[in-house]
Order: sequence, then C-alpha cells, then structure tokens
Amino acid sequence: MKIKENYAAIERTVALVKEKFGADSKIAVMFEKCISNTLQTTIKIKENDTVFVITGDIPAMWLRDSACQLRPFLLFAKEEPELVELVCGLIKKQMQCILLDPYANAFNENGDGQCWDHDKTDMKPELWERKYEIDSLCYPVQLSYLLWKNTGCTEQFTGEWLEAAKAVIRVFRTEQDHENASPYTFERENCSFTDTLSRDGKGALVKSNVGLIWSGFRPSDDACVYGYLIPSNMLASVILGNIAEIAREIYHDEKLAEEADAFSKEVRSAIETLAILPAQKTEYYAYEVDGFGQYLVMDDANLPSLLAMPYYGYCDNKNERYQNTRKVILSDQNPYYFSGECAEGIGSPHTYTRFIWPMALAMQGLTSDSKEEKLKMLEMIADCDAETNLVHESFHVDHPEEFTRPWFSWANSVFCELILDYCGQKVTL
Repeated sequence: MKIKENYAAIERTVALVKEKFGADSKIAVMFEKCISNTLQTTIKIKENDTVFVITGDIPAMWLRDSACQLRPFLLFAKEEPELVELVCGLIKKQMQCILLDPYANAFNENGDGQCWDHDKTDMKPELWERKYEIDSLCYPVQLSYLLWKNTGCTEQFTGEWLEAAKAVIRVFRTEQDHENASPYTFERENCSFTDTLSRDGKGALVKSNVGLIWSGFRPSDDACVYGYLIPSNMLASVILGNIAEIAREIYHDEKLAEEADAFSKEVRSAIETLAILPAQKTEYYAYEVDGFGQYLVMDDANLPSLLAMPYYGYCDNKNERYQNTRKVILSDQNPYYFSGECAEGIGSPHTYTRFIWPMALAMQGLTSDSKEEKLKMLEMIADCDAETNLVHESFHVDHPEEFTRPWFSWANSVFCELILDYCGQKVTL
C-alpha cells in the first residue's frame, strides 16, 4: 500500500472545480491545495497494512477527525482501488484502537507513551488522550458503513471489526447508567475547567436509565455541562442502525441486528422525548440535557453538531424540528453565534470570543438546499483564509488574519466536501 502522487479521479475533479469556479479563483486554488494537503501530509502507512492519520499540527490520531478527514475521498474511491485500500487501512487501525480502549479519543503513532498530558485516568502507552466522547466510537462505524454504501467494499468487515462494534454497544449500554455502572473517570490537573471532569472525575451528574447515553466530553474535547450531549446521541442512534444493517447483511447475525436496531430506536425515542425545549412556541432541540429537566441552548462548531443533523443522517433538512433548531442556533439565541464585519457563523467555547469556525460555515452550506447559501459559505471561507489557501480551526469575524491552528486537516476536508457538494457530488448515506 502506498499513497500515489496523482489519482485520475481527483485530477478530473480538480479540473471540474476549476471549470465551475474559474481556474484562478480562490475557491479552486484552495480546493486543489486542501485536497492534496490531507492526502499528502496527514496519512502514514504502517507496516501491518494499517493507516494512521494525524489531525494536522498535533502528531496524534483522533478517531473522529481521521474519519472526517478521509470522508471526501469516498467520492473518488469508487474509481480508485488504492483509495479504498487506504480507507480500509484506517478503519482497521481505528477498530484496533477501540478494542484497546473504547474510552479513549486520541492515540499516538507508536505506543511509546507520548500524550497530551499525564491525566488521572487509566492511561495506556498507546493513548494520546483518554477523554470519553460518544462520537469517537461513532465515526469509525459510520466510515465503515459509508465505504460500503459508496464503493461496495466489504473488506473492512472482519472479525476484529465485529468485536469492536460489540464493544461500542457495551460501552453505550454502560453509559446509559453512568452514575452506577461506569468505571470511567478522568481528571487533569492545572488546567481550565473545560479540560477536566467534576466530582472527582465522575463528570456531570445525570438522571440514569432515561434512554440517553452519557458523554464526558464534546467533540471539541471540552467537558460537557450536562452529561447527555444531544448531537452525539443523535449520531449514536444513526450508527446503531448502521450496525444493525451490517450485522444482518454482512455477518448474518440476526441477534446482533435486532439488539442494535432496538437500541437505536430507544436512543431516538429518548431524544425526541427529553431533548425538546419545553414551553416554547416552536419545538427545537437542546444541545445538552441532564434528564432532570435542565437544558443547554447552544450549538458548537465541532461535529457532530445540531446544525449537522442531516449531514450524519439523523433526519433530512426539511424536518420541522431541525428547521426550528437551525433558526435558533444560527441566531443570537446561540451564545456562540458571532456576527462581524467580515463574516458571521458559529464558533465554540473551545476558542476565543468572536472567533467562528469555517467547519461550521461549511456545514451550514452542506445542510442547505440553496445553491446561493452554499456559494455564500464557500466565498466566506475563501475570503477569510488569511491568504494561506488553507482552512483554519477558527478566525475572528472582524479580523480574519487572526486565526487558530494553521494546519487543521479536518477543516480542509469539510471545506472540500462542500465544494464537491456544490458541484453535484455527495457522499451517499
């Protein structure tokens, strides 16, 4: 296995983008650079046919980020067997990571003890960080499913994959009763309160056994305020349905299929019952709840988000509750929605006030039916790149030259996916 300098399917798409936007347009130039940057600078082929994908300027692999980084390449993999092999190699590595520790979110390359910090939790030498996040377990499953649906490939569905999928279900079941059943704790010393868990590492208190799954941290790697993180529960419901279909069609395991399908429906029912804000004129989703009646109204730029519901398959973008939620989070009702002289969009408590995330702008375009809105988001991202021709984590809405993370492959990939979407090429869910 190796990464080629050129792939015919990618070269044809680059030409299509140049034709669509103009060969010298900023969007076309950025697409060519961003798609190449992910492929040529973040992927490492290992000896055992696994693939390790660093997030960019941090030399570690996040389960979530790595899946999102390679998602646009599913559109090229239909014609490029080598890209199928790359994605399969990543999935193999991700499943090994889940089996090593399903509570970890990020891993180092060589199992040599390198880590973000020496946290009070059950660290292993392969772990970069051990922040339990529901979505970290979801994305490798969804990438496996999307590879199957977009290319027909089933090589990823090994015995090891099946064991990892069962581990995901076990953890999710355990974390429905986090207070009484979970072995997981996490504490970090000398840090912001968002980087550690309260109550001696136990984290946000929730009402147990209400159907939702507890998460210690958000996809931003920030601690949850209330332990039931709704976008991540939504994604969990989706991938449990994926597991059910895979179990039935690939493994011919009807017992597992029925278990996963029932679990998916259970989580969805809990979301639709417990995550809707009470006493409002319209029905919309909270970002986090605790099961006792407390709600957090906001959205975060990191994926999965409330804005991204149609993107990861929880509902379509015409769903009334989704549209109501979209209006709330794309307004000043969301405390992390910022509007300025150069741009407006969703930011994150993970970054500075009045900094918005290109990833959220891209997601606003990807979840819209309006070509005009899609183009507006593309132009806003391109205009605010600080003349780097790459996409950053966040930038100031009044001063785009002020940005965080010069090399952030996840954002590059989501931007590329919006361009592909605008050109009529979409990942099949």
